[in-house]
Amino acid sequence: MSHSSKGAIYMAAAANLLIAVAKFGGAAITGSAAMMSEGIHSLVDTGNQGLLLLGLKLSTKQPDKKHPLGYGKETYFWSFLVAVMIFGLGAGVSIWEGIDKVIHPHVLDIHVVASVVGFDIQTYHVVLSILVVAMFLEGAAFRTAYIAFVAQNPDTPIFKAIRNTKDPTVIVILFEDSAAMLGLIVAFFGISAAYAFNMPILDGLASVTIGIILAVTAFFLAVECKGLLIGESASAQTRDMISAMVEDIPGVKRANEIITIHHGPQSLMVCISLDFQDKITSNQIEAIVSQLEREIRATIPEVSKVFIEAQNWRSHQKLLEKDGA
Repeated sequence: MSHSSKGAIYMAAAANLLIAVAKFGGAAITGSAAMMSEGIHSLVDTGNQGLLLLGLKLSTKQPDKKHPLGYGKETYFWSFLVAVMIFGLGAGVSIWEGIDKVIHPHVLDIHVVASVVGFDIQTYHVVLSILVVAMFLEGAAFRTAYIAFVAQNPDTPIFKAIRNTKDPTVIVILFEDSAAMLGLIVAFFGISAAYAFNMPILDGLASVTIGIILAVTAFFLAVECKGLLIGESASAQTRDMISAMVEDIPGVKRANEIITIHHGPQSLMVCISLDFQDKITSNQIEAIVSQLEREIRATIPEVSKVFIEAQNWRSHQKLLEKDGA
C-alpha cells in the first residue's frame, strides 16, 4: 500500500479515538442512547483501523513453502473482518441500544453544566457541541482517505474506481467515514428533536437509524471484500495489455487462455496457455517465453508470478470441455 493510504488509516484511527472519548463523555452526561451508539461506533472504527494496519503488515511477509504465492490476501481477509465487525458490534449494539430506549424511554437529563458570561450551558449544549466537533474530525479523516484514493485511481470516476480497485483498505476507510458522517447527522437531529419536543423516544429511534446505516455499510463492504478474497482477475485494461503483448510475439499462433488473479493489491499472478507455430524449435519457445515474461513484468509492475505453458489449441479445448462436463 502507498504511504498516502497508510496516512489515511492513521488519520482515521486518531480521529475516531478522540471522537469516541468525547462521545462516551457526552453519553455519560446525558444518558443518550444515540450518543452511546455513536461512541461505540467510533470505538469499533478505531479497532478496525488497527485490524487494517495488522493486515497490511502481515501481507508484506515473504513467500514460503506453505504459502508460495505470498501473504498478499491477508489484506483482503482483515478488510472483510472489519466489515463483519462493523455489522456485529457497530450495527448490532446500536440497534439493540436504540430498541431498548424506544421500549423503555428514559427521562432526558437536563441540567446546567456551567455558566459563562451569564449564559447557562446545558447538558444538551455540550452533547451537540461534541457532535459538531466530531463532524469536523470525521470530515478531515474522510478528506485524507479520499485524496489517497484519488491518487491511486487518477482520471477514473469515483464509483467506477471503487468497483475496480484491488486495494480494499482505503475503500473501508471511505465507507466508514461516510457512515460516520451520516450517523453524526442523524444523532445531531435526533438528540436535538428529543430535547426540543421532550420526546426521549426520538433519541432511541436515532440510535436504531444509526445501526441501520452501519448495517448497510457493512453489507456493501463485505460484498466488495468477498470478491477479492475468493479471487478477482486483473482489470480489463490490464488483461487487454497482456493480450496485446501476446499477439505481438512472433512464433505464437494463438493464446489458448489467459488467466489473471490477484493475491494482494500489488500481487498479480498471470497464467498463459500458448499454441506455438508448428515448426518452431524448443530453443525458440524458451526464448519467446522469457521475452514475454520480461515484457509483462516490465509493463505491469504488480505482476508477481508468470506461468506460461505450450499447448496445442485443440488439446486445450478438449480439456476445457472435459472440465466443463
